[in-house]
Amino acid sequence: MIVVAGSMNYDIILKVKRMPREGETMTCESASTAAGGKGANQAVQSAKLGVKTFMIGAVGNDNMGEYLLSEAAKYGLDVSHVKKSSVSSGMGCIHALEDGRVFATINRGANYDITAEDIERADDLFRQSKILILQNEIPDEINILSAKKAKSYGLKVLYNAAPSFPERRDVLPLADVVIVNEVEASEYLGVKIVSVDDAVREGLKVSGEMRNTWVITMGSQGSVICSGGKSEIVRPYHVDAIETTGAGDSYIGGLGYALINGMDIFTAAKFATKCSAVTVCGIGAQNSMPTLAKIHEMFGED
Repeated sequence: MIVVAGSMNYDIILKVKRMPREGETMTCESASTAAGGKGANQAVQSAKLGVKTFMIGAVGNDNMGEYLLSEAAKYGLDVSHVKKSSVSSGMGCIHALEDGRVFATINRGANYDITAEDIERADDLFRQSKILILQNEIPDEINILSAKKAKSYGLKVLYNAAPSFPERRDVLPLADVVIVNEVEASEYLGVKIVSVDDAVREGLKVSGEMRNTWVITMGSQGSVICSGGKSEIVRPYHVDAIETTGAGDSYIGGLGYALINGMDIFTAAKFATKCSAVTVCGIGAQNSMPTLAKIHEMFGED
């Protein structure tokens, strides 16, 4: 079992040819809505791959919240530990460019209404699970509490330290696996990471200091995995990308699936790369994320 403590957002996706200039009002090519939030996206991906996955979070007592819960349940995610808050549901506004790049702004909303009591009420989930997945779209103190509880029960903690808050460092040494992109890694480590060589050098250094695993995703350059004094570069698959919304979350959900099924971190990263490659071929995050059957269809059984 995997338990995810994290965010659930109602996403508005605007397809645009370019970003608007300062002071400019621009018409988008099209607009759509989708269920999102890093936490829910990562949880949905592991659930779609067939892992029993539980979500701990909060949505507003509004139509957006109802939509987020129904969408998550549709993909097999257990939302029985997601509470309804008097605060409005979290929202995301995403500008998706034709070349696949995305620019996103989020409103925290109910995601910051998660309390220590909510985590304590989920104690049985921690007792029964093998992996905890965390991100930075809920309060830092909730991440710390969740990570400490997970460690006390022997769970492996996967921490997607995004969005980056360099001052929020307490969870990093509690995590078994830290997953960040090159921009986030640069901010946490205080060193500009541009190339895979940069990522290998700095990843090996910090993973050695913290005695955990660091995964630095590098977009079109692939991902760098540093663990136990070893490093490996996992190159991306070349696909016809439509947009990259949710690709990083798909990667993390896939990583959770792979680790819970006994793969080592390097093999797990290769599987996770397949997940994100499928996800970028569709519009939106959760609906584009693959099932295990889809992975096998595109890449074979290996």
